[in-house]
Amino acid sequence: MILEKNEKFEISESMIPPKMTVTIEDARIVAETFGDLRMRYHAAIKEISTKLEVLDNEFSLRHDYNPIHHMECRLKSIKSIVDKIERKGWPMEIESVYKIMDFAGVRVICNYVDDVYTVEESLLRQDDIKLLKRKDYISNPKESGYRSLHLVVEIPIFLSDKTYNMPVEVQIRTIAMDTWASLEHELKYKRKEEMPENVAQELRKCAKAMAEVDTTMERIHKMF
Repeated sequence: MILEKNEKFEISESMIPPKMTVTIEDARIVAETFGDLRMRYHAAIKEISTKLEVLDNEFSLRHDYNPIHHMECRLKSIKSIVDKIERKGWPMEIESVYKIMDFAGVRVICNYVDDVYTVEESLLRQDDIKLLKRKDYISNPKESGYRSLHLVVEIPIFLSDKTYNMPVEVQIRTIAMDTWASLEHELKYKRKEEMPENVAQELRKCAKAMAEVDTTMERIHKMF
């Protein structure tokens, strides 16, 4: 969920996680801070998205080709934030929320693997973008078969009172990588128990096959 203009973020008793021993009054204070933080992250997402759109448009004008197929944006929900804090073993307080680097995310879907690194290079070349973290799961796929390039970048946003430097996670992957990741996520989170090894093995085979498709399609693309 991304807050639209003038949309207010409010909390109710049903939104307070069961493990949090706080009153509704305390929760409202947290919600006010949380809502302000979401607003800042929303602004950061807009900044990153605009930069990527401008880069894609420039590439189209100069090379008659768009490296970005489409983009998706997201902000973590309260439940996702609480779940992550619990997994990390951090104290359940607002300070822990500030530690979460993937609060805001932009997913960039490209046509080909080369486009992934073209988009990365173009984005990081900008003076107001600072790279905080990089994980290349394309060159080094996860054991599950997952492939994607993950960047955590810091970008300034200018509000009426001050300038904030906000971290945003940018995931860049191909259409094939995104298709596999979406289906794997659906299978993984649909089941309550751990995924059987035979299913995990089949998924790894699919990931490898789709990576081969990526390589073949890029080779064909370069023939023209």
